[in-house]
Amino acid sequence: MNSKMSEGVSRYLKWLYPNLKVKRWFILAVFGIFLFATGFSVMNDGVALGYAELQFREIIYKMTGSTQYIAVPTGAIISSLGIIAIIIGFKRMLYSIISSVLPDNEGRIVDVIYARHHLRRGPKIVVVGGGTGLSALLRGLKQYTCNLTAIVTVSDDGGSSGKLRDEMGIQPPGDVRNCLVALADTEEIMDTLFSYRFESGALEGHSLGNLLLAGLTDTFGDFQKGIEQISKVFAIRGHVFPSTLEQVVLIADLEDGTRVRGETSVRDTEGKIRRVYLEPYDCTPLPDAMQALEEADLIVLGPGSLYTSVLPNLLVEGLQAKIRAVKAPCVYVCNVMTEKGETDNYRVSDHLKAILDHCGAGFVDAVLANKGAITAPILKRYVEEEAVPVITDPKVVEKMGAKYFEANLVQEENVVRHDSDRLAKELIRLLFRLKPMGERIALVDSYLLAQKLRKD
Repeated sequence: MNSKMSEGVSRYLKWLYPNLKVKRWFILAVFGIFLFATGFSVMNDGVALGYAELQFREIIYKMTGSTQYIAVPTGAIISSLGIIAIIIGFKRMLYSIISSVLPDNEGRIVDVIYARHHLRRGPKIVVVGGGTGLSALLRGLKQYTCNLTAIVTVSDDGGSSGKLRDEMGIQPPGDVRNCLVALADTEEIMDTLFSYRFESGALEGHSLGNLLLAGLTDTFGDFQKGIEQISKVFAIRGHVFPSTLEQVVLIADLEDGTRVRGETSVRDTEGKIRRVYLEPYDCTPLPDAMQALEEADLIVLGPGSLYTSVLPNLLVEGLQAKIRAVKAPCVYVCNVMTEKGETDNYRVSDHLKAILDHCGAGFVDAVLANKGAITAPILKRYVEEEAVPVITDPKVVEKMGAKYFEANLVQEENVVRHDSDRLAKELIRLLFRLKPMGERIALVDSYLLAQKLRKD
């Protein structure tokens, strides 16, 4: 007991160490409290601080030559000075602490505190998918809540991820890396660091983020533990889980009877896909991912490649059954464009049908599709690549048992993608529409939603 007490005392005494830039502002704040109390006593002609009061009377006499003492104005001035000292002292003290704990964030102290505390009251959202679509969605949702969970596909066998998977026997880190970058507080730094790709030598083609995940996996002996270590260092707003820790291979049966093995081959082989599988078929999900689904307020499928990003997660044994069993509504976000070799000429209903064929009727509660127009130059380039906008067919979707919603979700740069902020706003709106009224009130602070949605 004595050793614990001494450790506690020594820990508190560290605040007295020199050059912390905390003590001076703390003393100023304490002095401000003293001034405020003195002024209050003077205004009430009190005697609790009688000596101080007498000193102020004497100062006024010397300055004015009058024995008359006007208590209220003098006390108000003293209290005002005290309030100013309190504000300056505590503000500077907090500034010193935050500038040391969170470098480069001193100018947005309020934003940091808001992100750390207020967003913890946001809804619990689980997103399931992979590729750039998933990271774009997470980038938007983290502005509304930090109770985010990404369940990411691990069937990738191409590029840097495929090489590391073959050489080190780890799960492909590429999609996981993108999700970690999207959820980081310091997103710009993370993106610059993790996306750096070596262009020569033995590491040619590898990204630094993939190598870091591979190194941490080797160090801790577990892919998920490596993810957790990066999450701690970069203050990730949420959790990222691979859909399984087992080495899986994606297999596709085409309508002409051809069977294709490997995600890259599934993408590149022409022909309409009839069904996809995972090998081994009995791979299992992480318990923490299942717990996140159990507690979720909303489950989002996509956006992302239908057969190579969304469905592989749903084929992991137990995930599909858990999504069906929980109370949270399940929303499928349909892609904006078709993908050559995967979803040629697919309508929105064709995307939904593929999910229902693999997961059963009633699996998806709602579908969110894009209704925004795409400019002619971008559209022409996509047509040359044999990709076109996904055609919407609301009535067919609703006949299949899912509610249909649409909005302008397009962001055009060099490619057509979902706009992170627009998509996140629409999903928050859907969450409130799909939940019973009693649960809506408990989900999110109404002020937070009002402030965000008002900007739309």
